Amino acid sequence: MGTRERRERSNASDRTLLSLFSSAALEHLGVKGEKGIAVAAVGGYGRGELSPGSDLDILILHQGQFDGEKLNNFVNALVYPLWDTNSVDYSVRTRSETSKGASVDLKVALGLLDLRFVCGDADLVANVARDSVQSWERNARARLPELKLTMAARHERAGELAYLLEPDIKEARGGLRDIAALRAIALSGVVPVPLERISWVESTLNNLRESLHISTGRDKDRLLFQEQDKVAATLNYADADAMMSEVARAARLVDYLLDYTWHSLENQAKGNFGRFSRKQKTVSVAKNISVRDDEIIIDSSVSMIDDPVIGLRAAAMAAQLGLPISLDTCSKIKDSFKSGAGLLPTPWPREARELLISLLGAGESMVRIFETLDQEEIIFSWIPEWRPLRSLPQRNALHRHTVDRHLVETAVYAGALTRKVHRPDLLLFAAIFHDIGKGSDEDHSERGARLIAPLATRIGFSPSDVLTVQLLVKHHLLLSATATRRDLDDPATIASIIDVIPDLNTIELLHALSVCDGEATGSAGWSEWKASLVSDLVHRVRRKMSGSMLAPQPDLSDAQLLLAQSATLSVVLEKHASGYKIEIVSPDKPGLLSLVAGVLNISRLDVKSARTKSHGPSALMYWIVTPEPYAPEITQLGLRNEIVKAFEDSTVIEEKLIARAKIYASIPSIPVPAPEVVFFNDAATDATVIEVRSHDRPGLLFRIGSTITLAKVDIRSAIVTTLGAEAIDTLYVTELHGGALSDARAQEVTSQLRLALK
Repeated sequence: MGTRERRERSNASDRTLLSLFSSAALEHLGVKGEKGIAVAAVGGYGRGELSPGSDLDILILHQGQFDGEKLNNFVNALVYPLWDTNSVDYSVRTRSETSKGASVDLKVALGLLDLRFVCGDADLVANVARDSVQSWERNARARLPELKLTMAARHERAGELAYLLEPDIKEARGGLRDIAALRAIALSGVVPVPLERISWVESTLNNLRESLHISTGRDKDRLLFQEQDKVAATLNYADADAMMSEVARAARLVDYLLDYTWHSLENQAKGNFGRFSRKQKTVSVAKNISVRDDEIIIDSSVSMIDDPVIGLRAAAMAAQLGLPISLDTCSKIKDSFKSGAGLLPTPWPREARELLISLLGAGESMVRIFETLDQEEIIFSWIPEWRPLRSLPQRNALHRHTVDRHLVETAVYAGALTRKVHRPDLLLFAAIFHDIGKGSDEDHSERGARLIAPLATRIGFSPSDVLTVQLLVKHHLLLSATATRRDLDDPATIASIIDVIPDLNTIELLHALSVCDGEATGSAGWSEWKASLVSDLVHRVRRKMSGSMLAPQPDLSDAQLLLAQSATLSVVLEKHASGYKIEIVSPDKPGLLSLVAGVLNISRLDVKSARTKSHGPSALMYWIVTPEPYAPEITQLGLRNEIVKAFEDSTVIEEKLIARAKIYASIPSIPVPAPEVVFFNDAATDATVIEVRSHDRPGLLFRIGSTITLAKVDIRSAIVTTLGAEAIDTLYVTELHGGALSDARAQEVTSQLRLALK
């Protein structure tokens, strides 16, 4: 079975119609049917794609020259014999009636785009076909939004073909009706649609539909679970899982092209919809990355050899800004891989790892970008371990998605919990790869722990982080299984967790991963009851564990202690893998952290990490920074001079930061969770610890520092870490006269911080 058989089935129907038409026209109309009367095929029949259970969709055209009774007798003589072998859907219209029908009924308009002459007056059919296409092109501005609405309603009813256990091959999202919609959009001429990319998809789904009709003897298009083994065998798949994996891959490609096509159409609408839309300006948003026509592009002059991280940077920026990557940029990245350029070294540089985490942490907008990387086969050059997971089916009642889509959904849920953990980077990485071990008969948790170690090492995680990720992958089902099967009041239950989970940080991450995995699985595998049991278990485990998750205050060496005695400003600037390492010794003063952070920001230096500590009359500060795109050249003397100016007049810093904030406000962004601000008065004997977990943004550290200064609180030391797009700032603070803050005072300061960071 295949295209040839479906075409022959259509040809056989053509021959039957021709025979019936000739005799009926002569008998009931008194004509041979060469002029003024015709039969045309529409829809799937018009395309010559008849499956055994397909309707025979025909349009009987005339010029109004026959009286009603004669025409009715002719139609009956033509159509009734067809019912012996086919279900027939027909209409009888003149040329003008056909045009009017298409103008008010989208389904009619779409069917006419596949109009094909069968018999009778060929010129009449050609005129109607020309009318239909011209009307479709002329009225695209109104018809395409209408098409999108009807498709959305159908998708709501039929679901997603790629992820349903028993999908409707024709009606579900990514199915045959959506392929017809893509052809219709292409015919409008408004935007180009790469139909050649889905020719194999249409053939695959049509073969599946044909086999389903033959094996069941019915005209239904829903692939029921009990039919899948039989259909798979008929089509020579290894098994039903292999077939459903192919179906998922096909449907996802259709869905991907639809998503991109609708984005292109919406972008056209912003420029007065049509072929000659307004050209939008290009805005730089990252190093060698710009936004043009609401798409992320790689700047044309960039060499992938000189900037091999640029593909990941484009993906991360697209996800963080909620914009698609242009197809031209995707092609540029793919071509660079083919030529050997743009390949990442082993291990990945820090920037590449952080960009991957920024991509994964972007929430819902990450889904579209990750699908782009998958469909364009870019992801496999970075992470070849993803290929075996691609469209890997999970044909059980618990899972609603294929393995790869489940992993992406888990990362989406993890993105909402990045404020709840101290290592959001490890949570996001474990979320996207926790089921990496699926696809074999071996226990997937054990296999996953073995596979994740070399991957995490290649991406550049430290040995201790690799061990943590291994534990998360190996035991990602541990908390759910224990909470629902063991007695939580039994000390042995708690001991069984502590035996394999070594510290508070790992149990925090494992709890978050369990929640994300459960929510991504769906209501069949996760519930409020299970969530409460897991939370109760984790609470009990944490009470038994000792230690702290807070970043400790930096220790100073003897040489550093000696430097601190000078109480004079000095700046040392050195090259670093991330950009620059900056060592600053300064007389200690209120607002010092905020002022230096402000200077770095207006110098267009992005802070990756910082360690500061006050000692005696001085403060010692160590910064790792990355220059932003087109940042001016930085020098040791120039940076020192800017700090001196800030000491003399801090209002200049604030004015420049406000101006920068206005520029960034004009760039699109995705919704992010609110900052998390908490304090701890039992974590340090002589200070209160304030912890701020927030989405990173320009001026964040300046705002935090200035708010604390205005609250008349002294920052004794600070540990600043940027993990992907997230920032975690740990501040050890005291009253100006020394000593930790009272709980009431700490509550007041943290409230002011939350207000300032809104």
